[in-house]
Amino acid sequence: MKSLDSFYQDITEGSSIEPKSLIPTDIQKEIGHFNVFDIKELMERMKDKPAMPYDRRAYYKISLIKGKNRAEYADKIIEIDQYALLFATPKIPYNYVPQDTNQSGQFCVFTSEFLSKNKSGIDLDALPIFASDGYPVFQISEEEVVELDLIFNKIQKEINSDYTYKYDLIRNYVAELIHFGQKLQPITALYSKHNSAARVSSLFAELLERQFPIESPHQRLELRTAKDFASRLSVHVNHLNKVLKENTGKTTTELISNRLTNEAKILLKQTDWNISEIAYSLGFEELAHFSNFFKKQTSITPLAFRS
Repeated sequence: MKSLDSFYQDITEGSSIEPKSLIPTDIQKEIGHFNVFDIKELMERMKDKPAMPYDRRAYYKISLIKGKNRAEYADKIIEIDQYALLFATPKIPYNYVPQDTNQSGQFCVFTSEFLSKNKSGIDLDALPIFASDGYPVFQISEEEVVELDLIFNKIQKEINSDYTYKYDLIRNYVAELIHFGQKLQPITALYSKHNSAARVSSLFAELLERQFPIESPHQRLELRTAKDFASRLSVHVNHLNKVLKENTGKTTTELISNRLTNEAKILLKQTDWNISEIAYSLGFEELAHFSNFFKKQTSITPLAFRS
């Protein structure tokens, strides 16, 4: 997983700029990390560097992209025609590849600790915009670009100011960006019925997602089956299956299998772990069991997918 230190090393490599010089001098560790960048300026500085690798990042990122691009996010590929708003989470690797030289826009990077200081109590991992199955890239109109530019410009102005409470103000602007993106999502992604069935579905999703990302071949999933999840939630497995089928249209096993398959694809594409290590980390006792599972889900073997 790419750290913030690696991020600053990457954007200053080959230049006379010291990585530390780009970090706000007055930001204190106890409030987390935040910074904002101009895309055109950064791309000019990095024009001779290879494309940004497809990777997980140990930080959140919100990007206002202007220009033709291709976004690669988990196992999705999204073509950006002109303008887009992109949300990145440490849970899922992503990349976006410029398709022409006419690129501009702005982006900010921040840690969960930074936004948790907001008095509104925003929990990033609870937001649909940052969910593993959320839609992270939104094509936007020129009018929406004008609105977003105003927010980013306010952030740029404050981060360079000597206002004592500027980071409190910046948190509000970041929250505004997040709510802007939330409103762009399908309404079904934002609202749910507040009943017991919805709560069970929500808790199941949280338990499932909490096990990811897999960051080491020695890390291993604890909850693998519908029975495992039902036991942890203290409900009968048939009730869990009924609730999930009603709320998602899929069975418990299908939801678990889909998430395991996505993580398997990420590990096969992103890591150099051998397939036995990947199988073990995903909870499979035998390599053959993993290979059969993956082929059933994708119609190809893990080795063929990696190749």
